[in-house]
Amino acid sequence: MFYGVSHLIVPVTDLERAVGLWNGVIGFAETKRGEGYVDLDSGNVVLRLMQVSEVESKVSVRVTVLDVEQAYQSLLTAGCQSRYTPMKTPELEEMACVSDPDGHAVVLWRALNEDEWGFVPELPKQGEWSPEAEDLLKRLLSHVPALFRMLARRKTTRIIELMASEERSPVTRELVIRGYITSSAKVTRYRLVEPLRKEGINPDDYKEEFDYEG
Repeated sequence: MFYGVSHLIVPVTDLERAVGLWNGVIGFAETKRGEGYVDLDSGNVVLRLMQVSEVESKVSVRVTVLDVEQAYQSLLTAGCQSRYTPMKTPELEEMACVSDPDGHAVVLWRALNEDEWGFVPELPKQGEWSPEAEDLLKRLLSHVPALFRMLARRKTTRIIELMASEERSPVTRELVIRGYITSSAKVTRYRLVEPLRKEGINPDDYKEEFDYEG
C-alpha cells in the first residue's frame, strides 16, 4: 500500500531566495517548477520548496556532505545562521547545524572513518586468542585503508579462527600471520610485505602462504 517517501515539503517565505540556497549553494538540481513551488532533486527524495506567506511549522533537513567544516562555512556565507559548530559525536559522526532564512534547520553530517574514531575496535572473535595474537592482528589491520578495514577485520578473523579450529588450538601469533596473509587476495598480497616487516616478521618465511591459491 505504501511505496516510500516521495517529497519533503519545505515552506518558505521567499521562493527564489530558497532556490538560491538549496540549488545555488547546496547544489540540489531543479527538476520541476509550478505555481508557488519548486522541486529539487536531493538524491533520495524530492525537496519541494513551497511558497507561503508565513512559516508556521519549521522542518529539519539532514544533508550528507564530504567536508562538514567547508559546507558549514559556505552556508554561513550564504546568509544562514549557526546553530552549532562542527563537532564529533559519540555516534561516530561529524555534524554541524545552521538555520536557513526561514528558520529551518539544515544539519550537515558525515560518518567518521575508522582512523578518526580515537580507538581501535575489538575483533569479532569467538574462539580463544592469546593477547599477543590479538594485539598483532590489530596492528597489522591498521595498515588496511580505513574504508576497507571493517570488512578485512571480519574476513581475517574468521579465517584465522577456522585455521585454529582445524588445528584444535587457540589462536596464536603464528596463526595470525598465516591467516593475515592467506585472507588477502593473492594479487594484492605484495601489499602485506611492508606491514609484516614492520612487525619484525620476515615475509620470506611464509612463501607457502603467499603462494596459496585459496
